Amino acid sequence: MYLRAVHAEEDIPTLRNFIKVNPLGILTTAIDSPNYPFLQSSHIPFILDVEDENSPTELGVLRGHMARANPQSKALIEHLRGTTSHGTDPRKLERDVLVLFNNPTHHYVTPKFYSETKPTTGKVVPTWNYAAVQVYGKLSVFFESDTSTDEFLSKQIEDLTISAERGIMKYDEPWSVGDAPRSYVDILKKAIIGVEIEIASMGGKWKMSQEMSEGDREGVVEGFRGLDSDVGVRISEMVEERGGISDRKKEALKRG
Repeated sequence: MYLRAVHAEEDIPTLRNFIKVNPLGILTTAIDSPNYPFLQSSHIPFILDVEDENSPTELGVLRGHMARANPQSKALIEHLRGTTSHGTDPRKLERDVLVLFNNPTHHYVTPKFYSETKPTTGKVVPTWNYAAVQVYGKLSVFFESDTSTDEFLSKQIEDLTISAERGIMKYDEPWSVGDAPRSYVDILKKAIIGVEIEIASMGGKWKMSQEMSEGDREGVVEGFRGLDSDVGVRISEMVEERGGISDRKKEALKRG
């Protein structure tokens, strides 16, 4: 992801919070295989584990699961089983993996919103406003029929369920995995594999018109508010928020 300085977000707690608010990530792997595509991606809802939520530097670990029937899962299992003869970790992929998290609020930006530059020079073009966080790390896969896989998957689906039921649905009395028959859950667990990513780096991009002049940003804010839609309101708020952050950074740099 191209992280232009004006759009880049490097604050780790902000990036961790973004992932927790937008947990559906796109996992991309690059695996040499005679049977499956080299590059594959899957949408996976993740849990982000962090030991110290107040830490300004801790990246954390991502946990998720995916269908065993998924071609990406099959490629992972095929590859990892083939590495056991070389003495490498039978669960860990040597190459880095990429996970991309997107804010669902994004929108086309028409040049008509640029109330300062368009009337004076006309030197404006359309663009798209969006926010995303990318993560690189090392992937471990829990796919064998053993105790560690069973324990990983049990914890994963329970934690993910509670996180979604309480955090997303806001239920005081959330549905839990224990509400389903144990035999039914055990059957479904055999149809999935667990994935765990030790994060090596993360970066964020809030492309929200920060590069524009103050007058043009105001035009963008008013333009999106004028759409009279929930998405328009949210984008206008993000443009204001990110514009303010950008302005404060510029002032700090001037003061040295």
